[in-house]
Amino acid sequence: MKANANKRKIFDAVDLLTEDTSVQTTEVKAENGIEQIAIDSIKAFHNHPFHLYEGERLNDMVESIREHGILNPVIVLKTDDGYEMLSGHNRANAAKIAGLSEVPAIIKVGLSKYEAYVYVIETNLMQRSFAELLPSEKAAVMAAHYDKVCCQGKRNDIIRELQILSGIEPEETSCHNGKKLNSLDVIASEYGFSSRNAARYLRLNYLIQPFKNLLDENKIALLAAVDVSYMTKGEQQMLWNIVDRQGLKVKPVYAEKLRKASGDLTEEKMAEILETLQVKHSDGNAGVSFKLPKSICSKYFDGMDSKQMAAVVEQALTAWFEGKKAAVV
Repeated sequence: MKANANKRKIFDAVDLLTEDTSVQTTEVKAENGIEQIAIDSIKAFHNHPFHLYEGERLNDMVESIREHGILNPVIVLKTDDGYEMLSGHNRANAAKIAGLSEVPAIIKVGLSKYEAYVYVIETNLMQRSFAELLPSEKAAVMAAHYDKVCCQGKRNDIIRELQILSGIEPEETSCHNGKKLNSLDVIASEYGFSSRNAARYLRLNYLIQPFKNLLDENKIALLAAVDVSYMTKGEQQMLWNIVDRQGLKVKPVYAEKLRKASGDLTEEKMAEILETLQVKHSDGNAGVSFKLPKSICSKYFDGMDSKQMAAVVEQALTAWFEGKKAAVV
């Protein structure tokens, strides 16, 4: 009985965060509180900030699951219509690819949004080092810590539980010299950044997803992404529409100019600014930009990138000039 009690404490250390622990635990239906649940009943964590494994890393996980099964249970939060994944997005994805329909799970009930997010952030950091994360993932981790982490007992208890589950000796958690420092300085020191660079990474969380993806794909510079993050969501979406349609690269000088004009931008004004900057910073070999009415773009170029649009224009002009020449002859 005592052994079971110890295991119960390990799996539900977060339950001790409230006086009424019955509110946060599920009825135990399997040994150690682990249940088999359908993969299809689990939704990804809302606004999950981490990319799923791809390529060789995913293939290795799939083969491991086929050979050994899932060795570590996922952690899910009970919802009205099923479950939300807290820890185990990659395991569940790989298990489904491997042909499994169920996964072993530790089920949580009644967690606050903050407590749930701590599970998502900390379990990813236990599986991968901070240096391995993509820029938008680093930004999400740092933001979570910046908001609420300095010497917060609940976060420390959750981290302790996750360390025990992973077979890691729990660390004592406290702020530097037992004193609460400036939050930004604490975060900067924790991740090896200057305070200025830490602030830049925190700004990345204000980017809309398409620009986060560009950053992770190394298609936009960090400083340019930071400037874009100061634009409103609507302005960012307008910029993305232009970038996606024209195949345009958002250079730091473009982003800086747009940031200064933020608050009074329309898509037309944004296009004018970008066109002016493209001409000004052209190396002499760049193409010539010209405007077309939206009705023409929608009618003839809908869904095309800049190269496809240029090809259509060239074909149309070739046909027009050949027709004009034939008419003269």
